[in-house]
Amino acid sequence: MEPHLYNVDISWTKERQGEMSSPELSTVIEIATPPQFPNGVEGIWSPEHLFTSAVASCLMTTFLSIAENSKLEFTAFSCKSHGKLEQIEGKFLMTEVILEPTVTIANESDREKADRVLQKSEQHCLISNSIKSKVTMNTNIILK
Repeated sequence: MEPHLYNVDISWTKERQGEMSSPELSTVIEIATPPQFPNGVEGIWSPEHLFTSAVASCLMTTFLSIAENSKLEFTAFSCKSHGKLEQIEGKFLMTEVILEPTVTIANESDREKADRVLQKSEQHCLISNSIKSKVTMNTNIILK
């Protein structure tokens, strides 16, 4: 497979805020220093949120691919995620991302397969495999 490139443009707008866009996408996302830091801004996506969302969204897209290939029948997927920022030896690091995916299945007989697909998805998530943060996954499979 040849390398793929993903282009992102960042522009400062004011104070501790900026905008993120891509020539490949139609939306612009406002970004800012998180409120936990001096002059941080509430209510705007931060790099820490984006980092955490990259791991969670990669889990979802990997799950969707593996579930399709595995012929797993499910009716819903969602994932809560929590990024942990710590100061280690004077440096701020995202030390852990905790993923809490929930898969809804219609048949109890699919429970084991759903769990296997989730585990395989976490193992093959390219973002998780590209970062040094610990990734912890707590799965939930619901029968409805």
